[in-house]
Amino acid sequence: MQMSEDFNVPQLGKCTVNSTLDLSRKTGEGIFNYIPDSERVVMNTNLGYYNECLANNRVPVSFEKAGPKEKIYFDPTKTKVAIVTCGGLCPGLNNVIRGLVNQLNKRYGVKRIVGIRYGYEGFIPEYGHDIIDLTPEEVEDIHMHGGSILSSSRGPQDPAEIVDALERMNINILFTIGGDGTLRGAQAIMDEITKRGLKISVGGIPKTIDNDINLIEKSFGFETAFTSAAEILRGAHNEAKGAYNGIALVKLMGRDSGFIAANAALAVQEVNCVLIPEMNFELFGPHGFLKWLRHRLETKHHALIAVAEGAGQHLFEDAGKEKDASGNVKYKDIGIYLRDRIKEEFDHKSFSYSLKYIDPSYIIRSAPANANDSLFCNLLAQNAVHAAMAGRTGFTVGYWNAQFTILPIPRAVAKRKRISIEGVLWSNVIETTGQPKKFSK
Repeated sequence: MQMSEDFNVPQLGKCTVNSTLDLSRKTGEGIFNYIPDSERVVMNTNLGYYNECLANNRVPVSFEKAGPKEKIYFDPTKTKVAIVTCGGLCPGLNNVIRGLVNQLNKRYGVKRIVGIRYGYEGFIPEYGHDIIDLTPEEVEDIHMHGGSILSSSRGPQDPAEIVDALERMNINILFTIGGDGTLRGAQAIMDEITKRGLKISVGGIPKTIDNDINLIEKSFGFETAFTSAAEILRGAHNEAKGAYNGIALVKLMGRDSGFIAANAALAVQEVNCVLIPEMNFELFGPHGFLKWLRHRLETKHHALIAVAEGAGQHLFEDAGKEKDASGNVKYKDIGIYLRDRIKEEFDHKSFSYSLKYIDPSYIIRSAPANANDSLFCNLLAQNAVHAAMAGRTGFTVGYWNAQFTILPIPRAVAKRKRISIEGVLWSNVIETTGQPKKFSK
């Protein structure tokens, strides 16, 4: 039986250097064991899938299990590492930077670590951005603050120029912290490195506040985001109930996936309607959102609505025509659109209401990581370092079936992770909010 090569992570070469971690090689010694290369984490744990593989003599699709290796590729005393953060802000960026630096320096003995300022721009000479030395002392308190001490930028840069910079700086390992676009950029950098025959490892730590990276159960910052969103929804609920026929409309982050809105609504259990990118809905007509909203106000006299920023794009005639610096489609503002349509509908019919519109997006994404996210960030960083020191490249560190994994970047960016409208999460949202299963026929 053969493994699926699609999930095999590239390696720079044979690992011949003894690890500096001094862990165990067998059970019963009371010390954590090195992770052998053969250990895998099965993707689909459904028994029916397992039996099907068994009957057809197939190995179940699996990921490489993350963790420390007995033999590593890079000599820590001769290794130089670069770290870069790209894209939008997200809770936990500083935690990941701190985790990488401490793991490299304190556990592996890597002393030469630099931070690249302002995303991939920092590699390009014409921008003139300085690099900074990263030491445990430099990053000691950064996890207490939101944002990134390295700052960030959006948009692609020439992979050839980036690799030129890596060569000039004698970098052996590059860690990129970012989302879908950052990971695609990391893959392009690795492809250029491979073309030149260089031995530089490129590893990604996936960052997306929307929790929408494929084949990764959760991304760092997501829990902090929906926890912060939940607090805002609680306040918005008070605003809605504080007026006769009060409406609180809260726009939350979520371009292509509604995980923040859905999870925040489940946490608060006071939200009456959640609108997400994965669903189509009608505004008008007997089954439309506005008909439901009026009925809600007539019977309960208040309504709390959470809408993800990427919801309702089908309602705009010119949606999808513009793109941002990262190549992402610029979405139309569904929050403002809904606010205005509610006003028009109810004003036209002389229906009494009080509407509060709330958009806390940038406050949420710049918040410091909460305790659980902080823990998760550090574990992601540790496992990314283990993989890179062992010569893995073109990988992103992930989390699947409650275990840390590493997987090839192309698999992680192949598609967006989205909420299944027929899945259990959305079913739970419908049950909690009491909203209609569909706002359409």
